[in-house]
Amino acid sequence: MSYAVTDKEDELLDLPIEPQKGPPPRYLGFVAGMFSGVMKNVVGHPFDTVKVRLQTAPEGRFKGPMDCVWQTVKNEGPRGFYKGFTPPLVGWVLMDSVMLGSLHVYRRLVKENLYPQEKKLPLFGHVIAGLGSGLTVSFVAAPIEQFKARLQVQYDAKSRIYTGPLDVAKKLYQISGIRGIYSGLCSTMIFRTNFVFWWGSYELFTQYFENNTKLSKPAINFWSGGLSATVFWIFAYPADVVKQTIMTDSPIRAEKKFPRWFDAVKFIYREKGLGGFTRGFGPSILRSFPANAAALAAFEAVMRFLH
Repeated sequence: MSYAVTDKEDELLDLPIEPQKGPPPRYLGFVAGMFSGVMKNVVGHPFDTVKVRLQTAPEGRFKGPMDCVWQTVKNEGPRGFYKGFTPPLVGWVLMDSVMLGSLHVYRRLVKENLYPQEKKLPLFGHVIAGLGSGLTVSFVAAPIEQFKARLQVQYDAKSRIYTGPLDVAKKLYQISGIRGIYSGLCSTMIFRTNFVFWWGSYELFTQYFENNTKLSKPAINFWSGGLSATVFWIFAYPADVVKQTIMTDSPIRAEKKFPRWFDAVKFIYREKGLGGFTRGFGPSILRSFPANAAALAAFEAVMRFLH
């Protein structure tokens, strides 16, 4: 996707704009990002539940992804796949708004300060903006993803500690204060540094489709969004396993198994070897394309409808 910023342009994600309408207001990107978040969660949450359970379950609980799916259906019904749905539903609405909005801001800042003479933002500029977006959205994502993960690993009445996302937040705050709410921030930021692969590959895919196909702009965004998300997860997945392990650790500081990020890395390697960093990879990679392609399609549709 080529992205240029001039005094007369204020575009989000280089959307096509009819000259007579003028550029879209800045707030439209944040509004469209909310719809993107809803679509991403509806399509992707069942896959995410299987992924988190495989990542954090004791050795031997599940034989593999399909066994996890079967046990979830058998013991909890289809609703089991949507445990912890509310935090990411609210969270993805907020996170996609922050992610896409900050991505737009960082692209403008990078273009204006590092490439003022360039007509279009180069690939490395997209990479820098993607990194900034990933680090920024981490401050929103860390508590939301922790609430979701703690709810997702409640398999039955015996393992049930929390009644819902607000109860998770309340109990974490009572135990450790704001520090408990943000106990996974460092691991979240490390995980989201891989946004450099997401938005860098998104630009490469977009340029390829624009130069070598006759696909429409929405179709290009759909395919580029799905493929770039797949690239992101291939690189980011080991860091996600570490993040989920930390986020489902004891909230009591004195009882934590992993007080530091490297403690979780060493534990996973010691217990499961290198294969431990890929547990649940199948559901995650299956989720990445449809969830993110649908999210960007929703984003584009709302932008066109509102403008």
